[in-house]
Amino acid sequence: MIDKKTIAQVKAFARIDGALLSLIWIASFVITVMQPTNILGQVLVLCTPFFVGWRLTKFRNNALDGIISFRRAYAYCFYTFIYAALIFAIVQYVYFRFLDQGRFMSMMVETLNAVAPIYEKNGVPKEQIDEVSKTIMRTSPAEMTFIFMIQNILVGLFTSILIAAFCRKSR
Repeated sequence: MIDKKTIAQVKAFARIDGALLSLIWIASFVITVMQPTNILGQVLVLCTPFFVGWRLTKFRNNALDGIISFRRAYAYCFYTFIYAALIFAIVQYVYFRFLDQGRFMSMMVETLNAVAPIYEKNGVPKEQIDEVSKTIMRTSPAEMTFIFMIQNILVGLFTSILIAAFCRKSR
């Protein structure tokens, strides 16, 4: 059974590691926005589960004497993703609201237009692709930030299961 002290400890470590994870995501985002063809931004994102697993292992070994249940490991991982997603959402909102001036949305529309012939070959009407482009351009900074935040939390929800399964350790 997990008591309040255990939950507080998990949340405290997850807050710190969530802040560190958000720095990785922010660096990835900045690289992707500034240099869309640079693969380093995508590599940083792909390092996310390994980073969280590494931090979970450090938490397990340093704070819990090398033993952690799946449930506690899952809670730690999921809280880490939630805290990272919240911090990252704040940074993204500030960027979209005050710095971007439509560049990111234009980049998304350009990408959609680049793959549009593939969609058209598969039966998607050109009008529907144009409507999606218009919808992207009408998306507000708050809506875009919310979409990314929910995506990050959902990915964290499922990724946490795998990380917790690999990093748990019983007596």
